[in-house]
Amino acid sequence: MNRYDRQQVLQQVGKSGQARISNAKILVIGAGGLASPVLQYLCGAGVGTLVVVDPDVVELTNLHRQPLYNESLVGLKKVDAAKIVLNKLNSEVEVLTHATTLHPDNARLLVSNADVVLDCADSYAVSYMLSDTCSLLEKPLISATVLGLKGYVGGFCASAPSFRAVFPDIPNNTATCATAGVLGPVVAIIGALQAQMAIGTLLHLSSSPLGQMVIADLDTYAFSSFRFDNAEEPKSAPFYFISISSLTSKDLIIDLRGKDEAPTPVYPDALRMSVDEFCDGSFIPESGQRAVLACRSGLRAWNAARNLRNYWDGDIALIAMASLEAR
Repeated sequence: MNRYDRQQVLQQVGKSGQARISNAKILVIGAGGLASPVLQYLCGAGVGTLVVVDPDVVELTNLHRQPLYNESLVGLKKVDAAKIVLNKLNSEVEVLTHATTLHPDNARLLVSNADVVLDCADSYAVSYMLSDTCSLLEKPLISATVLGLKGYVGGFCASAPSFRAVFPDIPNNTATCATAGVLGPVVAIIGALQAQMAIGTLLHLSSSPLGQMVIADLDTYAFSSFRFDNAEEPKSAPFYFISISSLTSKDLIIDLRGKDEAPTPVYPDALRMSVDEFCDGSFIPESGQRAVLACRSGLRAWNAARNLRNYWDGDIALIAMASLEAR
């Protein structure tokens, strides 16, 4: 018997659908909680090549929500541990790994070689970077996030509106899984939906995952969904993320991190100040100059950029240091 008989018997799959799955290359950014069910189910389904990108190592505190790993793998790079597990799950699947972060310098190459891109990093900076790159290259993006007992997953780009069309602005909520907590089964539910939407995209299902949003509230056990096929792309110039290598002395560079947080500024000529100091309106770039705002996650930089946009319509770029430095 073929190991894929139980899915090939489905009218939506069949032999031709299984061939599409087996010939596909899926890029998975992040190898944590969301990626645990994503990688296991995509590997089990027989996806031809899985490309996994993550700089972190397996820690004991990961295991309650990342059952892809076990105690014997603690201390290993997550991508290496994932490859060990996935090779045992399905030796037919090629697993390629990159122990690095996604950043503006490598995003285009990674995305260009993929049939579907999965955003499992749970980082707004990464989500916007992936959306911008996938929109440019017309690649489908399945993005998800979980916090506490709630989460969502959506299918963006390619034939659907981008992540920016649905989320034109970063929420002001600064909570993370580390500060607000998260339960493993909630992450598993969202991750499993993400895997299903990836497979549905490969199979070109009649109810396309692209343009679809699914929201889960496991506090009340409520699920909802809506389509956003007609969502409009932002009309104003968006804030985009760049790498340090693209900085020049002509830029107005503001490092919003304190010296206690980052002793070395993002660039030798960078000005140091807090968001409040920057937002007093006294720092206006010269005509034709680019304003570059840097912080760790991108949230402070985004908020400062939003304030600057109120009185200046020039070029604004952001740097999220967490997306450039292996954690």
